[in-house]
Amino acid sequence: MPPRGPGRRRGRRWIERLPATDYYYPKTVTPGGEGVSRVTVEELEALRLVDLLGLTQEEAAFRMGVSRKTFWRDLTSVRRKIAEALINGWAIQIIGGDYILRGERSEVGGE
Repeated sequence: MPPRGPGRRRGRRWIERLPATDYYYPKTVTPGGEGVSRVTVEELEALRLVDLLGLTQEEAAFRMGVSRKTFWRDLTSVRRKIAEALINGWAIQIIGGDYILRGERSEVGGE
C-alpha cells in the first residue's frame, strides 16, 4: 500500500473467505483493458456479510473487527465501485488489501 498522509494507519480486517475469482468483466471488455473498478478483498467481505448473508452493519463490523463507522465507509465504497462498473460496463478487479483470513494462523494480505 502506498504511503498515506497524516492520520492513523488503516487497520486490518478479519475476513472469513477469499473470493472464488479475482476478475469479472462484461463480454465486451477484455481483462486488463480500460475501465476497471478495483475492489479490495475486505470491501467485498463487507458486501458479502450485509447484502448476501443479511447481517446488520453492527454484526458485520463486529465480525470484521472494525468500528461501525469504518465498516460503513468500506461498504459505501464497494457499493459505489460496483455500481460504477455495472453502469459504465467496466470490469471489476478484486485486489489485495490489508486483512487476516479467519481460521488460519498466518496473516494474509498486501499490496
